[in-house]
Amino acid sequence: MQEQNAVVQSLKRPGMAMALLACSQLIIAVDYNIVYVALPSIGHSLGFSAQNLQWVVSAYALTFGGFLLLGGRAADLLGRRRMFTLALALYALSSLLGGLAQAPAFLLAARALQGIAGAFLFPATLSIINTSFQEGRERNQALAIWGAAGGSGLAMGSLLGGLLTSTLGWEWTFLVNVPFAALAAIAAPFFLTQEKREKQSLHHYDLPGALTSTAGALLFVYALVEGPEKGWASAYTLICILIALLLFAGFVFIESRTQAPLMPLPLLKKRGLVASIILTALFMASFGGQTFLLTVWFQQVHGYSAIQAGLGFLPLALVNALGTNVGGRLTTKAGVKWTLMIGMALGVVGFVLLAYCISPTGSYVTDVLPGAIIAALGQGITWTAMWIAAAMDVPPQEQGIASGIASTSQQVGSAIGLALIVAIVNEGTNNLAGSALAKAVNYGLQHAFYLTAGLALLGILTALVVLRLRRPEHGEPLTVNEIPPAEVVSGS
Repeated sequence: MQEQNAVVQSLKRPGMAMALLACSQLIIAVDYNIVYVALPSIGHSLGFSAQNLQWVVSAYALTFGGFLLLGGRAADLLGRRRMFTLALALYALSSLLGGLAQAPAFLLAARALQGIAGAFLFPATLSIINTSFQEGRERNQALAIWGAAGGSGLAMGSLLGGLLTSTLGWEWTFLVNVPFAALAAIAAPFFLTQEKREKQSLHHYDLPGALTSTAGALLFVYALVEGPEKGWASAYTLICILIALLLFAGFVFIESRTQAPLMPLPLLKKRGLVASIILTALFMASFGGQTFLLTVWFQQVHGYSAIQAGLGFLPLALVNALGTNVGGRLTTKAGVKWTLMIGMALGVVGFVLLAYCISPTGSYVTDVLPGAIIAALGQGITWTAMWIAAAMDVPPQEQGIASGIASTSQQVGSAIGLALIVAIVNEGTNNLAGSALAKAVNYGLQHAFYLTAGLALLGILTALVVLRLRRPEHGEPLTVNEIPPAEVVSGS
């Protein structure tokens, strides 16, 4: 612990720097949801087919998930502030191109470029926080602020998407990012410290590892995105998954042999990181599906407008932001293990309550809000704690790749969870209309919420089994041990 803290980077102006880092997370979070309500307008304006319109979302998810490992290691090797600044500049450029798009292919290319920018920005931001604030109370508070920006951004994205599409046009769901990303890129050198680095020679860059990991991640996420359309048991999907797994196996082999690995395998002995890898996937498959499920209930079951649906998320954004703060404080006092279990438990309660209460004739205030608020509180608590776990006991020079590993599993969990949720919600809705369709969709939503509750329960079990508390010494916070070399991940 002391050796790690000794090399923590100092910030030029910590308050302004933290605001800048939170702003970058807000940009990513807003962009995650803002485009959903604009999809019908985009499809009509640019002539997308019904089958291809999903790629406005999927092109971003594909490159974001595919390039996260590379983005995390680039932050470690090339400089966190440098990658943070370049990624924001690329985000501004790609958002501008998206807003100016006049053809489907042009827009999809801009979305793919946005995803690459996000894949480099997210781990750079997270690793700057983890190397600029001392592990314990200080870092937990910083991650809570960063998490609050992300949680608020997810809800703001839905509201902004509805407002901008209804008033200025779908183009502004992209153009709104341009000034914020550009200004953040310009501000970065004034508030963030450039790390001092030794000059790297070419043998320090694991090109084979970068190629195999990126190709494997891209192909795996692509298979998950196309699975519902092509069929999960189709030869096409299975072959894509098989090739992706072979690429991952080749990546592990390369990492075990190279002198300067892209992903040092000893990192996987860190209990906190292992737990975070599993939990980020379960988090996005459960909590991450709540926005989609509630959007469907708002718009398809009850006929809310885009703006009304966005307003429905505002209380959840406030509670989510509160939860991230509670998560940081609770982790400092009780430890990451108990905090994760509490956050996931609140998710189980909230999702079960939603599944039980929602109906085609139900009320937002009495039937949706209680369960959704409980789940939103658990979401904020879990979000902060799982990123604290990912950074625990990881050396500063490997914080970027640790963030990339955990966030890659987050994207995979999101893709798998959404695919399962969509399949459940749409089951039995063919050839239905009117009140019959609303009842069928509501029935599917109830079962989907039970699924998310089950996934959150798996999160509780993961924290219980994988994490092991290390007693605090000299006032240090509770943390977790490394996994002994010969030990299989367990609670023993």
